[in-house]
Amino acid sequence: MDIIANYGTTLILIAAVFGLFMAWGIGANDVANAMGTSVGTRSLTIKQAIIIAMIFEFAGAYLAGGEVTSTIRNGIIDVSAFEGHPDLLVFGMIASLLAAGTWLLLASYFGWPVSTTHSIVGAIIGFALVSLGSEAIQWTMVLGIIGSWIVTPALSGVLAYFTFISVQRLIFNADNPLDAAKKYVPIYIFMTAMVICLVTMKKGLKHVGLEMTDVQGWGLSVLVSLVLAALSAVYIKRQQYNPKDDADMHFSNVEKVFGILMVITACAMAFAHGSNDVANAIGPLAAVVSTVESAGQIASKATIAWWILPLGGIGIVIGLASLGHKVMATVGTGITHLTPSRGFAAQLATAATVVIASGTGLPISTTQTLVGAVVGVGLARGIAALNLNVLRNIAVSWIVTLPAGAILAIVFFYIIQWFFS
Repeated sequence: MDIIANYGTTLILIAAVFGLFMAWGIGANDVANAMGTSVGTRSLTIKQAIIIAMIFEFAGAYLAGGEVTSTIRNGIIDVSAFEGHPDLLVFGMIASLLAAGTWLLLASYFGWPVSTTHSIVGAIIGFALVSLGSEAIQWTMVLGIIGSWIVTPALSGVLAYFTFISVQRLIFNADNPLDAAKKYVPIYIFMTAMVICLVTMKKGLKHVGLEMTDVQGWGLSVLVSLVLAALSAVYIKRQQYNPKDDADMHFSNVEKVFGILMVITACAMAFAHGSNDVANAIGPLAAVVSTVESAGQIASKATIAWWILPLGGIGIVIGLASLGHKVMATVGTGITHLTPSRGFAAQLATAATVVIASGTGLPISTTQTLVGAVVGVGLARGIAALNLNVLRNIAVSWIVTLPAGAILAIVFFYIIQWFFS
């Protein structure tokens, strides 16, 4: 209690800096990972991807990022076990942010697409084990999160598989694929817009003081999606298509239409990612702030301070702009050959899965969700379309991430505890 009373402001400032560092790591690794499909299909340049991510990642983090923070803060560990030792909780959350951010910095430098969720969950488990023991950890919640790491890639993979199969049957197998693309792509745009609108209307806007009923949320989502689909249909029809382009690459003009759609799905992917993964940075930060501001009283659920969500959004954007190109290159071309139509199927499936998880408050791994979707698209063309060596390396990096986060958190926890004691 004395440490919190004497060093409360200092602890909040340190937590804010490390929270920003963790958000930077999310941007450098996870956001680059998420935007890699758009860059890999050449639908967007790296510069364009960064600009889109800057806008929609920040919007997702600020408008819809608060829903999953309570799981990071109070789901992995039983915070009531720290009621007699609030300083340990504060030290541990600060150590977790520094540990996860450090691992993400290392992984991003080498271009490894790792899971930020794995990093922070492993870090929190690590400090909890050495501070109060295994009884402080809610193992049922941890098992549920681990289970989501299996379920969500499978779900996104199935969604991506059937999305791409529908594209093949409705468009590529049609007598006139270009006319079919002009007809059906606006429908896919409507579906994509509905994904991003629903989470914004129903889950996000309450964080800025505007709540909507289910009927109002669905109604406005349908209206916005119809308008966007109509505008896209007009834009697609007005584009110039040269039949000679198909001589160089089969279905070149069809892929050009899907290139337009990739921009829409990139926006949805960035928004969905910001809404879910910002919790990895601001969840522990919110725990520190609420504990310090309440003079050591640990509440079951804390109100997120107004400045925390924007801090997470800013950190994500800086991370992507500064070091995101390395992971983006790994994901964009490594797993399977992506065209705009394949990349669209993967991005739509990933965005839908992440939005579902964000709405239910479950902190899933966007990395694993995206990889699952890309694998699903690849499997639609046969197992030979996948680079199994790259998939093996990615799987190894996932396995290493959780213990790496735990070990670093234990080291930093002892250092911070020694410094303030």
